[in-house]
Amino acid sequence: MNLTKFAIENNRVTLMILAVIIILGLGGYSNLSRDSMPPFTIRACSIVTNFPGASPERVEELITDKIEQVAQELPELKEVTSESRTGLSIVTASLTDDIAEEDLQAVWDRLRRKVDNIRKDLPDGIRGPDVKDDGIGVVYGVQLALLGDGFSYYEMKQYADGIRDDLIKLGDASEVFVSGVQEEQIYVEFDNSTLAKLGLTAGMLQSILSGTNIVFPGGQVSMEDERIVLEPTGNFESIEDLKHTIITIPTTGETIQLGEITYIRRGYKTPTDRLVRYNGQPALVIATALKDGANLIQLGEQIDTKVAEYQADLPVGLELRRIASSDAYVDLKIQDFVSNVIQSVAIVLVVMLLFLGLRTGFVVASLIPAALIMTLWLMDLFAIGLNQVSLAALIMALGMLVDNAIVVSEAMMVKMEEGMAAKVAAVAACQELIIPLLVSSLTTSAAFLAFFLAESTMGEMMGPLFVVITMALLSSWLMAMTVIPMLAINVIRTEVKSEADGNVGFFDRLSVYYRRILGWALGRSWLFTLLIFGAFVFALSLFSSLPFIFFPDSDRNLVTLNLNLPLGTKVEHTTAQIRKLENFIDQELRVNTERSNGIVDYATFISEGPKSYDLGDQPGEANSGYAHMLLNTSSFSDNQMVVDRLDRFAFEQLPDAEVVVGPLAGGGGGGSDVEIRLSGSDPAELFRISEQVKQELYRLPATKNIVDDWGPLIKKFVIDVDQDKASRAGLTNQDIAISLSTSLTGYDAGSFRDGEDNIPITMRNVRSQELTAPEMDALPIFAQGSGQNVPLAQVAEIVNDWQFAKIKRRNLYRTVVISCDAVTGFTASDINTAILPWLAEASQSWKKGYRYTLGGESEQSAEAMGAVIDQLPLAGFIILLLLILQFNSFRKTSIVLSTIPLGVIGVILGLLAFRSYFGFMSFLGIISLAGIVINNAIVLIDRIQIEQEELKKPPFQAILDAAQQRFRPILLTTFTTTLGMIPLYLGGGQMWEPMAIAIMIGLLFATVITLLFVPVMYKLLFRGSQPAGT
Repeated sequence: MNLTKFAIENNRVTLMILAVIIILGLGGYSNLSRDSMPPFTIRACSIVTNFPGASPERVEELITDKIEQVAQELPELKEVTSESRTGLSIVTASLTDDIAEEDLQAVWDRLRRKVDNIRKDLPDGIRGPDVKDDGIGVVYGVQLALLGDGFSYYEMKQYADGIRDDLIKLGDASEVFVSGVQEEQIYVEFDNSTLAKLGLTAGMLQSILSGTNIVFPGGQVSMEDERIVLEPTGNFESIEDLKHTIITIPTTGETIQLGEITYIRRGYKTPTDRLVRYNGQPALVIATALKDGANLIQLGEQIDTKVAEYQADLPVGLELRRIASSDAYVDLKIQDFVSNVIQSVAIVLVVMLLFLGLRTGFVVASLIPAALIMTLWLMDLFAIGLNQVSLAALIMALGMLVDNAIVVSEAMMVKMEEGMAAKVAAVAACQELIIPLLVSSLTTSAAFLAFFLAESTMGEMMGPLFVVITMALLSSWLMAMTVIPMLAINVIRTEVKSEADGNVGFFDRLSVYYRRILGWALGRSWLFTLLIFGAFVFALSLFSSLPFIFFPDSDRNLVTLNLNLPLGTKVEHTTAQIRKLENFIDQELRVNTERSNGIVDYATFISEGPKSYDLGDQPGEANSGYAHMLLNTSSFSDNQMVVDRLDRFAFEQLPDAEVVVGPLAGGGGGGSDVEIRLSGSDPAELFRISEQVKQELYRLPATKNIVDDWGPLIKKFVIDVDQDKASRAGLTNQDIAISLSTSLTGYDAGSFRDGEDNIPITMRNVRSQELTAPEMDALPIFAQGSGQNVPLAQVAEIVNDWQFAKIKRRNLYRTVVISCDAVTGFTASDINTAILPWLAEASQSWKKGYRYTLGGESEQSAEAMGAVIDQLPLAGFIILLLLILQFNSFRKTSIVLSTIPLGVIGVILGLLAFRSYFGFMSFLGIISLAGIVINNAIVLIDRIQIEQEELKKPPFQAILDAAQQRFRPILLTTFTTTLGMIPLYLGGGQMWEPMAIAIMIGLLFATVITLLFVPVMYKLLFRGSQPAGT
């Protein structure tokens, strides 16, 4: 069946189908999910084990090493990293990028079973190991701060829980989490001397509480025809119940109430696990995550409506504020990109009308909205949301969309001018072009296939480019074969030729000059080829002059600050350092009536980071020496000023803290610009080498934020027990450990239920939080066997020592990672260029077994670009196969493929001229450019073939006539694509700018050269000799 003939003869059916597509497309647009970037899968999980009181070395030896070896058994494993610190082991297993998202759970379940199998080999007294795979990769896109002036944490939590329960009912919400909650506890505080006088011990009290505070079924009893459930009482219903617990004094047999010999109170856990502050005031954060495929903007609007309702009902003193919510940013970016699409469409329409005339321009331009709307329908059908990548794909496709319509319209007009009826000309033109245009569309699409197939995070993010562009090009091809000829036979008139005889148009004048230049190039084929080759080599020689930035920072008006103090730092000290920063921000950087640029508001998370607020951001385990700040700035352009001011203040006023300030990383994820990994066996030697490397980095002018991930050495006290003395005093090691735990940290004595809350009961010495190191000698140790108290100094010596704050490993090797960022005006490649020669030389003097590798931006770029390059052979093979099928000629195929490098000339010159950079997006621009250039070459060679085989022209004449006939369609495609990219260049931000430059300037150069290079190569390979006198 002839598709074009069917569409023309059944024009009402064609129009009805087109109307349905338009309705589905417009309806599908409103259904599309909206987000900043396409989602990607984080293929990692963590195995967390608590081993209270154990040093990092013991945690590493007894727990981390065993879990790492189990994780290594996974065939899907990419790498395993670990962190062993005092009382805590964190092992992270990362899988290879080829594991599909739906297969992850099976891998984690397998890992969980393997970890369960080694529990018997792990020490007693641990909590875990717990395999944590839930919530990884979940982004809490809308986060609210609940402030409560004059309200307790308990009261704030009651309101926060109510808001959480309400928000989870929203259709687009998947999870709602409350951060900053202070854990409540019931404290039973005792004095050892008081208990000793009564012949009691803390252990006895714990046993009595555990035996009293019980909840268990009492069974059932028969009563006539019924079975009645027995419910024994005994569990604590109130603090008064706890105070009235009866204690029997062993020496006299008398009884006494627990409240008479202990101090019982309800309070918050001390020291606190976490704190959240908003603009310097205590707060809770309510974070909401989006369902897969839902609309983040719509979720934000729903939450705004709820917030307005809450504000009206909340008591005075309680209020809700937005913090680090990405829905507003996504809404702005979507609006900007939609505006860019509309501007690009308008530019293309104007170009069509100006250069093709009103009638032909209208026919060609009609394809743009039709193809775009059909693409939106297909995006909705295949669940591809609106984001920066999919919208950029639509902009990139615009120029290519009209190419099919231009070629079809041009071919129709030529045949109509030759005397054919309009309908016959339309069918003949489409019959002639249906395969070449399909092949050119598919080859252009295949150029993007490598991004879709790339097994990497960047591949997942950029994969929609291939899908959306393929949809757009195939929609364009279908419309060009059906709707365009149907419109053309009713709109286009052939009078254009006779009018042109007296009125030479713009393209006619250009065509005359083009024919002269082409004749010159064909007459000096080898010279012209050498000139092109020389230009290519010259451009490559300039490539090293381009700065390299793998992926630019996000253009979101948000700055993050990470503060790290040595492990073991009291949370009160961390809070004091944060308050210094908050005071500086309030006085010097907060936006107010006198200051319009700076920080609008900020949220601080102490000890534990916020729930993930951006793609790739994952909070770590709690650490009392850590704080994270989210700083909302007045605009993206103010980010660098804020970073510089905070960097300077931290350097001058917080010398003991590691403070890293910076904008969000672009494309998701984070990390430093440069990372140097040092691996070896001895922690002390690694520590020594890392100090040398840091000193060298400090000497480089391009570096800042130089830190290592082990941190400085920290103090510890070793309780050196004299076993002889302990034995004579009737003490065991267990007695000493229990007494230390009871006196210093307390221990669990059950729980207390208050409604839905389960509150732990903790027994501890009344002075446990006040006890200082000098008082340790007098600490009483209770002998369970004799019932006597013995001072600690009588049986042990307290030795002051130093230890590593943490020990980190990578693939079973102890590894220190030294990281730094580039100062403004420098790039990561500048730092790598400067430090690599020094590392190569210095490593020669290191002990055997110690080595270095690079991470950071260089590793990310190698992985991302490598994943794409790995798939290029397949994409190239598909393009080659399509070309062979089209031309059935290796020589013609080689001519088409030889045009690909020509675009690189313009790309390099364009990036240099616009002072841009080379990175992943520029690389994407080159691949995109290759598809467009191939398309132009196919159209030109196909016409040469027609001129030779069907019109029987001599080779040289066929080359000249074909080049001149395809001159206008190729040039119009170049104009529309180049001009259509201008809005993306101007409004796409630093991320899309280099890609737009690569396509615009690269295409301009490539088109000019292709219009000459393809005919010259055709002449050389097919020996199209120039007739005498030509």
